Amino acid sequence: MENKEVPVILRLEETNSTNQYVREYLQKEKLPEGSVVVAQFQTAGRGQTGNSWESAAGENLLFSTVLYPDFIPANRQFIISQITALSVQETLSRYTGEITIKWPNDIYWKEKKISGMLIENDLTGKYIYTSIQGIGININQKQFRSNAPNPVSLYQITGKTYTKEDILQEFLQLFYTYYLDLLQEKEEQIHTRYMQRLFRGEGYHPFRENERTFEACIGGIEPTGHLILEDKAGHQARYAFKEVSFVV
Repeated sequence: MENKEVPVILRLEETNSTNQYVREYLQKEKLPEGSVVVAQFQTAGRGQTGNSWESAAGENLLFSTVLYPDFIPANRQFIISQITALSVQETLSRYTGEITIKWPNDIYWKEKKISGMLIENDLTGKYIYTSIQGIGININQKQFRSNAPNPVSLYQITGKTYTKEDILQEFLQLFYTYYLDLLQEKEEQIHTRYMQRLFRGEGYHPFRENERTFEACIGGIEPTGHLILEDKAGHQARYAFKEVSFVV
């Protein structure tokens, strides 16, 4: 970490959301960079664009980390999503195969979602002032009861239960390493690795834009996070998050 203060881990039994807890904490005092808030249960866990996150109390990893990446321009903030997604993907890949990153930052096992995240960046001028990475990873949950279409847990994949603290520490080790890579301006290497781990990263697959379904391949992802899709006729189109979706 660039900040010389040692990151801390705050542990909560319950909170509305770990991201919101971090926000409220930062209004009173600054947390050392790289600090973590972990909760056993969230009453209002959120995903991207307001999606809820189902998690049985005590069974999964629910946490937020905080960075102060004031060297990253606002128009390149997607790099934070990339290092966070890579850190989760590589952590889970130590326990099972076929873990991929579904653009922009969901983590999938085969065709099912094992982890989601909500990255919230506060800007000052043209740069990021504070970045909070809220992450949920399904670890030991045996059954999902919500109407979420395709959740899965590590327990359901392997039939084993896991020590959540071990998985958290493995994630943090990877996450801090990737953040140091950013400080050393290794953005291109990070992006290359991200592209290699993409869900449906090769071949043509169905996508949905409004009411239209079409087949395309991933032609690239811009530093802004925009997805480039190319159809079989060679036509390319550029999409922001939520403008297009995978047909899963």
